[in-house]
Amino acid sequence: MTGPTSQPRTDVVHRDNERTTPMPILSAVRPSRRWSIAALAALTVAAVAILPSQSASVHAARTSQQSKPTIVLEHGAWASGSSWDSVVQRLQRAGYTVDVPPNPLRSLPGDTAYLASFLTSVTGPVVLVGHSYGGAVITDAATGNANVKALVYVDAFIPDQGETVLQLSGAQPGSCLAGSPPTVFNFAPYPGSPAKDVDLYVKPTVFPACFANGLPADEGAVLAATQRPIAASVLSEPSTAPAWKTIPSWSVIGTADKVLPPAEQLVMSQRAHAHITKILAPHLSMIAQPGAVADVIMEAVQATT
Repeated sequence: MTGPTSQPRTDVVHRDNERTTPMPILSAVRPSRRWSIAALAALTVAAVAILPSQSASVHAARTSQQSKPTIVLEHGAWASGSSWDSVVQRLQRAGYTVDVPPNPLRSLPGDTAYLASFLTSVTGPVVLVGHSYGGAVITDAATGNANVKALVYVDAFIPDQGETVLQLSGAQPGSCLAGSPPTVFNFAPYPGSPAKDVDLYVKPTVFPACFANGLPADEGAVLAATQRPIAASVLSEPSTAPAWKTIPSWSVIGTADKVLPPAEQLVMSQRAHAHITKILAPHLSMIAQPGAVADVIMEAVQATT
């Protein structure tokens, strides 16, 4: 709206700066003003005609943005939300809203209730992603939530009703956590714990080769030092009605996973009729292969929107 009307005004100013007598200016201004007013009127009519289509385009863009699902990432035991950092960066660059709520790691029913409550604060569709024990949490938390359009399991437990994490982790041989508990874990009491319950920390000497095989040794040492413990009682708590029976599922299986044997991940994934992607990665595949994990999450988003 500024192009045709601005040029005559610039000419008038220029001529005014160079004028020597009043008369040339008056004769120059009057036709220019008449032209400007006529042009402005024509452009105003054109703008009024264009505005509805522009408004429709803006509305469509906003609606499209609002209809994009929020991606909610749930971390597992002996980890924290920061384990998702590289995946979050990729998803945000692709234009998605991403939430990484903390997992309390205190009880399966309590952790599930916490996530289910958090999901009620998210407006619109959700793609829910869980790593390791976080897979058990999303399996229970998404049940009955119509906003959850897809479940993505990343080196994760995918339990059926009544199954426990301890049961599933030992269903196939090969877990590096299957040794004698005192050789694998450090124990720490926590306030308000049920009788004989303790927090479990994976020993710093065990963690790098168990969880972070294939990652640089110094990175594995940092992950071991910053791990968040899980209450021992959680491992024996049964899952409830599984959301994967009604919600489409995807599964990323790290073929170098030493925590949750890939063979058991495959059994659980096939039972859930999940879309399966195998990648060469340890248990912390979202750290080792964040691009591959983000791609599967976006594949789930695109298939359900």
